[in-house]
Amino acid sequence: MPPPLRLNARLAVLIGLGACLSVPAPGRAAEEDETVVVVSARVSDDYVHDKLPDGSFRIESYTFGQGGRWGGAVKDESVEKLGFMTVARTIAGPLAHQGYVPSSDANATKQLIMVYWGRTTTPGSFNGSVAAQLMQTAAAKAASIKSSNKQATIEANSMIVPPAVAMPCGKFDPDTTVDQVVGLIDSDNALSGALALAAAQNRSRDLMDAKNASLLGYDSWWAATNGFNKGTPFEHRRQDMIDELEHDRYFVILMAYDFQKMWKHRQHKLLWETRFSINERGVDFDKALPLMAMNVSKYFGEDSNGLVHGAMPMGHVEVGPVQSLGVVAAK
Repeated sequence: MPPPLRLNARLAVLIGLGACLSVPAPGRAAEEDETVVVVSARVSDDYVHDKLPDGSFRIESYTFGQGGRWGGAVKDESVEKLGFMTVARTIAGPLAHQGYVPSSDANATKQLIMVYWGRTTTPGSFNGSVAAQLMQTAAAKAASIKSSNKQATIEANSMIVPPAVAMPCGKFDPDTTVDQVVGLIDSDNALSGALALAAAQNRSRDLMDAKNASLLGYDSWWAATNGFNKGTPFEHRRQDMIDELEHDRYFVILMAYDFQKMWKHRQHKLLWETRFSINERGVDFDKALPLMAMNVSKYFGEDSNGLVHGAMPMGHVEVGPVQSLGVVAAK
């Protein structure tokens, strides 16, 4: 989850960001690929984005707050070169389509929209992990010892004199028997250690998956498929979710607070939040961000009623320059 706002610090916010932004509607190339954008949006029980008689949204003023950039484990230029100002002005256009306009008057500003963006960190592949290598080594050792012990048992049970002799007797080698037992103990210990390490790695993987589920808004899907039974449709739904979470994703989180309560009374009241993301494979975040924001803009200030997947045409969006900027500090 994004870190909580520090209400005991001076609240410095950007006022009037992108008042004259020029953001054309996204274009679509005739043969361009599509990718999937995932969005989760929630609103407070007592927040309603009112509509006018003509169906348009009532204008609500806001100012941006810098939540911060979250970097993944991989150095990613398409994320690192995006500063707060670039991300904010890119989102300002789609916000305006939903009736949210930047304000230059602190006393009239209704919302503080905190902006977080970045790339998730996902667990590495199990196949290439230390646990997997130890399990393969331990399994190979156990198979080798089992085969060796089987051969030793055959030899120990073989007769040392021809069958025609009245009293045939078996061969007994104390050293061989001890070696068999010691070998089995060693292989069992190695396999137990590898299994324990694999279990610890799985727990770490589950914790990271759960963290990303909460960060990206997948928590409703996570809860709905928790405790699934193998062989049921829930197992496949759960695996679909894990497959998405265990690939790095670019994301943006908008969290809108009541500005007046925060500025004047140091109280944070969350009005609405929207979380959206895409798989990073084959995508440059800086180029995809305008399209992502425009495609999910209908959920700004609205409830998505769970996680929503939608195809996003990889077109082209141009964002105009910022023409006004001011800073207001809390008194």
